[in-house]
Amino acid sequence: MPLPQPAERKKIHTRTVTCQGFERTDGLWDIEGHLTDIKTIPIMLRDRSDCPVEPGEPIHDMSIRITIDLDFNIIDAVASMEHTPFAICPSIAEAYKQLIGLRIASGFTKRCKELFSGTNGCTHLLELLGPVATTAFQATHQAREDRDQNSEEDRPHTLNTCHTFDSSGDVVKKYWPQFYEPDKLIASKEIS
Repeated sequence: MPLPQPAERKKIHTRTVTCQGFERTDGLWDIEGHLTDIKTIPIMLRDRSDCPVEPGEPIHDMSIRITIDLDFNIIDAVASMEHTPFAICPSIAEAYKQLIGLRIASGFTKRCKELFSGTNGCTHLLELLGPVATTAFQATHQAREDRDQNSEEDRPHTLNTCHTFDSSGDVVKKYWPQFYEPDKLIASKEIS
């Protein structure tokens, strides 16, 4: 269902986040995230007082690439900042090498915040790591399925991760009946 019709308005700003996953010939995976912020009006930046950023020219144009294996271990990481509001911004890009050796798993977002929040990183690159992590799962899904040759006995990794995969719901009942938990549904109704 689309959003309701908005009030009359004028577009001022567009943030675009694009994430892509690439299977490499060496068996590893590159996951790339790219973020841009673009205005439709000229804007003056303190560090560029000689001329405004023109409409359509990026204020932020930043990328991050992580290289992972199928177990989500980060083998390499690199960040790039092509357009920034301050000349000093790109000097923090090397900090993202700290991702090397981490694993995308429970606690990954918390660890990234510990490493890159505040003056230890860039707000925009930190925000980009969330979509990059979920893109890693999406990009490698089929390869992991093929590698693991999931049988009907294997517990789905998506179980109870959202309302669709609720172990007391219709999707689990239909596709993974051995993991269907109707007692969970009854218990939640008794509580409310």
